[in-house]
Amino acid sequence: MQRLPGIGPKTAQRLALHVIKRSGDEVQDLAQALINAKKQVGLCRECFHLSADPICEICSNPKRDIKTLCIVADSRDVIALEKTREYKGKYHVLGGVMSPIDGVGAEQLNIEALVRRVSQQQPQEVIVAISPSMEGETTTLYLGQLLKPFTKVTRIAFGLPVGGDLEYADEVTLVKALEGRQEFDSI
Repeated sequence: MQRLPGIGPKTAQRLALHVIKRSGDEVQDLAQALINAKKQVGLCRECFHLSADPICEICSNPKRDIKTLCIVADSRDVIALEKTREYKGKYHVLGGVMSPIDGVGAEQLNIEALVRRVSQQQPQEVIVAISPSMEGETTTLYLGQLLKPFTKVTRIAFGLPVGGDLEYADEVTLVKALEGRQEFDSI
């Protein structure tokens, strides 16, 4: 259980004890559900988001805006953006971020497919929505240079979270907040 992401030793122990206390049928159902999910869920052939079908629901939805393409690191990012109900375009999931230290370069990510997709579909805007870690910044800069000849490339804004306090923000967050400032609209 501790091998699962975000599960520490105490939580792993609690989960293991919970499973042991359940009936054999319940444990069997859980195990079968995990096996079925592993067998049935794959990656969308177009955007590389998790999908039980060859083309995911987002890519196959004719109401989605084909003029904008949002690049994210993984499917968790798609899920987070979809929860906002604000973004109406399509996605492209890289499958991670570039990390030379970990041996992850452009070749290990879905970047070649991204370039092919952008050159063929010619979206009006590509939005890079990758977290601003060192690896994320490297990936974002690389993608910006790579895609700029094909289309307008933008990135999501970064800064202080709603309800955050300036005194507790780190320097990088404050710099990003200052860089991403916007002019007040007339009320």
